[in-house]
Amino acid sequence: MSKKLVTGVVIGAAVGAALGILFAPDRGKETRKKIAKKSGDVSDTVKNKFNELGEALQEKYHNIRGEATDLINKGKNTAQDFKEKAGEFKDDTKKNFA
Repeated sequence: MSKKLVTGVVIGAAVGAALGILFAPDRGKETRKKIAKKSGDVSDTVKNKFNELGEALQEKYHNIRGEATDLINKGKNTAQDFKEKAGEFKDDTKKNFA
């Protein structure tokens, strides 16, 4: 989920909730309680979304890091194989021309 989409949804929900509460036919004290509750709900939603985003980013980081480690190991193995074959080629060349 993109950051802009999450931000838009959260802001839209907050504005909608605030407008709904402000235009409701309640007394001031009740309206303030509702606003406080809704703001707490929105705050919890934002925290949850950011936690989910953080977890997703952390998982992607670990996946990328694992793939990079695999590529590095594969490169090292290929270099080692090449080194061994070059050594064999060198030995064979010495035998053939000596």
